[in-house]
Amino acid sequence: MKKRLLGFVITTVAIVVVAVASFVSFKVYNANAGASKGVAAYVNNEPIQINDIKQSYEDHQQIKEKVPFEEFYEKTLDVFINSRLVYQASKTAKIEETPEFKRQLVTVKEDLARKLYLEKIVEEKVTNLEIKKLYDEYLSKFESQKEVSAKHILTDSEEKAKEIINKLKKGEDFDKLASENSLDQAVELGYFTKEMMVPEFSEAAFAMNKGEYSKTPVKTSFGYHIIWVNDARASQPIPLTEIEPQLKNMVTQKVVEELFNNLRTSAKIEKYSLEGEKITN
Repeated sequence: MKKRLLGFVITTVAIVVVAVASFVSFKVYNANAGASKGVAAYVNNEPIQINDIKQSYEDHQQIKEKVPFEEFYEKTLDVFINSRLVYQASKTAKIEETPEFKRQLVTVKEDLARKLYLEKIVEEKVTNLEIKKLYDEYLSKFESQKEVSAKHILTDSEEKAKEIINKLKKGEDFDKLASENSLDQAVELGYFTKEMMVPEFSEAAFAMNKGEYSKTPVKTSFGYHIIWVNDARASQPIPLTEIEPQLKNMVTQKVVEELFNNLRTSAKIEKYSLEGEKITN
């Protein structure tokens, strides 16, 4: 329903920061391993350390945010065992001696070096101070606008919308009618400014007062709407705590772009066409 605004669509560079608390908790896992002394499993007499599994857990922030380490350990131990078995089989097959392995190893090493270098630069330059500067810039340019909180019922015909409006006039519950009839399951639209909705919808919603609903169907490219206005207010700046991840992504993008520009400016680069002719532009 809402227009897809550009917003903060940013390509990010992943950074993993292992907290001191993780190190402390890991010492506990080692202590609890008993006679194995931190060994999660032996595969043909080769140990898989709890440390290996713990590091994998720390390296995947999205998993870490949703699953405790104990559950991750339980579910992935066999995955690590299978992985070790396959690696042992590859050693037996002498895969590491093949030309293809050596070719791909060069690419993997280059990719890893690039990744770690970018992470190092980002960690050094994407600071809280830079994020705060960007937020202050946002505040300086912020202009309060009227915003409306509304909900709607979407139908595919004007006749159907009129039937629902007649039921509202008789005192039937809007939310109940929405659950029974709306083609859009996102009945509650939250707060939005005029520019965030298609023009026909905005014109109708912003002309209504709090607690009012549209007495005639509102036609848009999506169908026919019955709009209920919950509230109207002046928009406020987004708090730093809510917008900080997006701002960090923006600073990260800027840092990476500046890095590429600086590297290209200081480098000697010659480009050639498929025919072997030098590209001059």
